[in-house]
Amino acid sequence: MKLKRVVQSLLLSVTLATGAAALAQVQFSIHVGPPEPIHETMPILGAGDVWAPGYWAWNHDRHIWIRGRTIVQRAGYYWEPDRWEQRGDRYYRQPGNWMRDPQQQAQQAQQMRQDKRAKRSKNNPSQRPAQRGPWDDDPGNNRR
Repeated sequence: MKLKRVVQSLLLSVTLATGAAALAQVQFSIHVGPPEPIHETMPILGAGDVWAPGYWAWNHDRHIWIRGRTIVQRAGYYWEPDRWEQRGDRYYRQPGNWMRDPQQQAQQAQQMRQDKRAKRSKNNPSQRPAQRGPWDDDPGNNRR
């Protein structure tokens, strides 16, 4: 029984260790900065598409140009393009990724608040405006 528990613990440890290693990001640096970006003509984008501009990637011993591409828009996010960061005398490539758009988040939060208020007013008769009838056209004749 004790041996079985030790084996289970060992298997769990190995599984967790290999899983953590699979999530690790590989980052390397080089001493050679990228050339100036190449100007690309952006195509006409369809609804729900965004443009990811081209960038210089490192391939063994030199930079190579990766062409820009069209990608599907994620609601509430904007595309942060690939770039190189200089830290001291070394260059690090930062891959492109989706970043939360604070302006769209604020708009979505405001819309959610408005939707909640509208739902509450529909469910609460005291907050609904009184129904109007033909007698409401004359302010002096508001008796029912």
